[in-house]
Amino acid sequence: MKPLKLIMSAFGPYKERVEVDFTKVGNNGIFLITGDTGAGKTTIFDGISFALFGESSGSNRDSASLRSKFAKAGIETFVELTFIHRDKVYTITRNPNYLVPKKRGNGETIKPSDATLKYDENIVVGLKTVNEKITDILGINA
Repeated sequence: MKPLKLIMSAFGPYKERVEVDFTKVGNNGIFLITGDTGAGKTTIFDGISFALFGESSGSNRDSASLRSKFAKAGIETFVELTFIHRDKVYTITRNPNYLVPKKRGNGETIKPSDATLKYDENIVVGLKTVNEKITDILGINA
C-alpha cells in the first residue's frame, strides 16, 4: 500500500482542511516528515491509520478525541486517503463521531462516524462493510 494523497479536515491540531500530496515526494521509497513539537507530524500517521482502520496510530488517542479543538462549528471533520495497492487506486473517506450544531433550535447533536471506500466503479459504504473490505484488500487490520 502506497499513500498518494491525504486530506484532513478539522482533524487533530488542524483546524481547517489540510492536504498532503505524497506524489510530490518522489519515488525513492523513503522520505522524512519533520517539524516542531506539536506541529502535527503524528497527526499525519493518525490520519492514515484512521482512514484505513478507524483508529489512531497511537494508543493514547481515541477516535472521539480526533476532532480539532480549534475548528469552527461549521467545519466538517473527516479524513480522506487515496492510495494505490497492487496497481489499483482506492479512496477512503472516514469521519469520527463529533458534535455539530443542531439544524433547528439551540444546542448540539452527534454526527455519527461513517466510512466510504471507492475503487474502480465500486462504492462501499458503512463502517463495518468498509472495515471488512479494507482488511480483505490489505490483508491486515489495525
